[in-house]
Amino acid sequence: MVQVKVNEGVLEGSKVDNVYGKPYFSFKGIPYAEPPLGDLRFKAPKPKKPWTGVRQATAHGPECCQIDIFSLPPIYKGEEDCLYLNVYTPDMKPLKHLPVMVFIHGGAFMSGSGNDFLVGPDFLIRHDVILVTINYRLEVLGFLCLDTEDIPGNAGLKDQVAALRWVQKNIRNFGGDPDNVTIFGESAGAASVSLHLVSPMSKSLFKRAIIQSGTLFSAWVQSYRARDRAILLARELGCKSKNDKEIFDFFKNQPAERLVKKKTPITYTEIAKLSPQIFFAAVSEKRFKGQECFLEGNVIDTFRKGIHEGVEVINGFTEDEGVLYFALGCNPDAVFDHANRLPQFFVPQDIANYLPTDQQMELGKKVKKYYLKDTVFARKEKNLDELLKFFTMDFFVYSSLAWQKICAKTNKNKIYLYKFSCKSERNIFAHIIKDCECIYERRIPVSHGDDLMYFFPCSMGLPPVDTKSKTFKMINQATTLWTNFAKYGDPTPDNSLGVKWQPYTIKNQHYLDIGEKLTPGISPNDEEMRFWEEIFREYYPQRLP
Repeated sequence: MVQVKVNEGVLEGSKVDNVYGKPYFSFKGIPYAEPPLGDLRFKAPKPKKPWTGVRQATAHGPECCQIDIFSLPPIYKGEEDCLYLNVYTPDMKPLKHLPVMVFIHGGAFMSGSGNDFLVGPDFLIRHDVILVTINYRLEVLGFLCLDTEDIPGNAGLKDQVAALRWVQKNIRNFGGDPDNVTIFGESAGAASVSLHLVSPMSKSLFKRAIIQSGTLFSAWVQSYRARDRAILLARELGCKSKNDKEIFDFFKNQPAERLVKKKTPITYTEIAKLSPQIFFAAVSEKRFKGQECFLEGNVIDTFRKGIHEGVEVINGFTEDEGVLYFALGCNPDAVFDHANRLPQFFVPQDIANYLPTDQQMELGKKVKKYYLKDTVFARKEKNLDELLKFFTMDFFVYSSLAWQKICAKTNKNKIYLYKFSCKSERNIFAHIIKDCECIYERRIPVSHGDDLMYFFPCSMGLPPVDTKSKTFKMINQATTLWTNFAKYGDPTPDNSLGVKWQPYTIKNQHYLDIGEKLTPGISPNDEEMRFWEEIFREYYPQRLP
């Protein structure tokens, strides 16, 4: 056992042997804020009060209330008292304070945690960095917005800020450097990272950022008509009042499980379109006296003015992001039926809520023709790859590349771009979906989320990795790139990986293909990106890079 003093009291953690070579000290279940219960439900977190005596830090804190989207069937789990983080350090008293990497988990803002069954430290810590993983409020409890002082929105994102502030105050005690913090995340965690890059609450809390498969440009990152959705939720749960205080009191007294289990589509498109349904996410807040706003005004306009000065960024995506479309429970037969019968099925998510039906029909036909060419019918056996390419661009790649271009135009910050294409037995997410078996007959897909398996050990049925294997070589390459960036702001500061990853600029548009080999390139997905830019130029120019 090992003890450490933080601002709130004394923690007792443990020393852990690492099968991959470097032992470390583990401190789990550290409370970084007061439990968000009672009157604190939906509100910004309050600092944790001190405790007396020694607090055990050998087990994770509770996960936040959620529907676990990756269990079959999905199940409810978690507790409201969930604002905990975990710290893993290779050295409590290093000669020089170590770089710190804070990971923000994904899960569509509705699922996931920072627990080590998925995001353990064993791979990254080999490179002499400290890893911090966090829980934050999810779904209705983390992202409900009534546009009122009681329910202003973005509670889950404010939880993340509170965790970053805790790191600033305490990480020296674990051997970490508060002036060298890199935040990184995947999916909704990546989108969160991109939002921290423009939020006034997050300024000066980190030095670098890594965005893995999701940006604030993604259509699913902001709630559509958040207040209307909150009122609809109240009514469907039995509250008919039009008084905001009464609605808050009603929400405050509902069982968490009842809130989280209720789905609230508010448009016909949300009901009819077969896609991962994220109803509660980030919002632009109204300002109330005495409260901090995480986001204000038009988020895209704010981003176009620039991210936080001096912050270096890596941004990218996986080769087959669109496999997620099927992973989240979409019925494949229904998907292909809609693809055949309804042109609107092919309207990008960004555009669907703003375009009249006749123009949606016109646009959908254009997109279908681009992806299916002259094929009349969409069939799983024949067209799955083409549909996955469409989903990949729709949910992730267009928004990632648009973010990259805008950032390069408006910032002096050094930024990098990548495509992740590692293929091995650790590419597990497509295996969840039997209907993707026909892909495996031809190739191993690199699904949304598969990149995580190369940064974290993950105990989701995966065996330990042979350190002499080709797979471990890819793990070592990926973790070296990320930790080099955390240390130096340059993922390839020397020739140890045999390649130089050039920063991205509008003129050159450099990127790195991160696969079994590291391959530099120019302008990934260029032809598709030009097609999508033409679509947005004609139908929704506000979303053009």
